[in-house]
Amino acid sequence: MTEVAETPLPGPVLLYRRSSVGRRDEWVFVGKLALLAVLSTCGGRLALSDHPLAVVAGIVLLGAMFTHAVELQHQCLHHAAFRGARLHRIVGVPLGLPLLVVYSHYRIRHLQHHRALGTPGDTEFFGFDTRAPITPGVLLRGTFDYRRIADVLGDCVRSASGRWRYAFGSIAPRMHRRIVAEHVGLGLLVLAAVALAAGGHADIVARLWLLPLLLVAVPLHFLVELPEHVLCDNDTTDVLRNTRSITGGWFSTWYTNGNNLHIEHHAAMNVPLHRLRERHPEVQRYGAFVQRGYADFFRAVLAEARRNAALAARERRDAAVPVKTRSEPGVPAEVRSDSEVPAGSASPVA
Repeated sequence: MTEVAETPLPGPVLLYRRSSVGRRDEWVFVGKLALLAVLSTCGGRLALSDHPLAVVAGIVLLGAMFTHAVELQHQCLHHAAFRGARLHRIVGVPLGLPLLVVYSHYRIRHLQHHRALGTPGDTEFFGFDTRAPITPGVLLRGTFDYRRIADVLGDCVRSASGRWRYAFGSIAPRMHRRIVAEHVGLGLLVLAAVALAAGGHADIVARLWLLPLLLVAVPLHFLVELPEHVLCDNDTTDVLRNTRSITGGWFSTWYTNGNNLHIEHHAAMNVPLHRLRERHPEVQRYGAFVQRGYADFFRAVLAEARRNAALAARERRDAAVPVKTRSEPGVPAEVRSDSEVPAGSASPVA
């Protein structure tokens, strides 16, 4: 009988192929911006209505649009929305304002993240440690990460006073000036909101910005970003192993602006995000972490969190159990020091 050698599977062909932005890609992105504007306007009108249920619906819709806007901003970071570079900053800066995301700061940190993924030099902008064990407490703190807002406001103050410095290496003076200017601009907008609230319009500020930001956008953004690299192989630079893709459907792909197809994005980060779907079959074939939907992913994460919590509880119980040692008459074993044990003495045999 003749043995037939197995033919090795070819690697991905389309996945790593670069592609530039075309006219049609620009119009697709402009359409996304238009839909964002329409839905945000609807959310604002509902949030300012007199009906409690409409107010709640408006706040939820506005918060969801704050998060969606940052996903659109992400495409601008990569200069993958327009054919000209200049428009990306013009459009990208306002997209991040509701969620307090400074465009140029996000851009430089995020591009470093792409270069250093799978190495200790990874500098993901939103700061969730994908290498740390997942526990319920870690997930809760990440979901309601209000510390990031305080950090951004602190950067606004440092920028206005000339004390802001980039903490993750050296950057060009021009980029430094851009980041400082954008922080100052964001700080002025926050001060304007404070003045508006102090002038008797606190209800408007709360409904149109603070409540959507704190109750919806912050936790929702964490849930959108979480699947990217958590529970993947973070000790390799192979994008097929250190990143996750989620097949999803039209809604999740639209809402996350293609962020669910994250292996595809890391493999060729300048490709317009609406064109990543055509690369997904190769990811399904070669990717180590590919899931059908977000529900599958979050079930896996919650199961991992429960396992880690149970393990930690068991370790605490084990640590609380005193170690039994040989006791002497009149001397409790738990207070007897090692120095009281004669050198070379043998352990008693049961």
